[in-house]
Amino acid sequence: MDKKMVRIKNSDGSTVEVELVTYLMSEDQQTNYIVYSKGEKSGGEGDEVIYISRIVNNSGTLEIEEITNDEEWANVQTLLKKIANA
Repeated sequence: MDKKMVRIKNSDGSTVEVELVTYLMSEDQQTNYIVYSKGEKSGGEGDEVIYISRIVNNSGTLEIEEITNDEEWANVQTLLKKIANA
């Protein structure tokens, strides 16, 4: 399976190419999220580290924002569980 690579812009203005894992859409279909990997491994099992960020439209440019709200994180985890159990 080919990896889908996308470029994201960091808060410092630099860009990095990451592997797209999936997209998520909130239950109310108002918020989109990107799930991505930078190819990092973690722990004794060598599990791949994944990142999840909110996608925002800033004057026609798609940007990502960190999720800092606990309620929003809980909602994103619910979305991920639905994919995992499908």
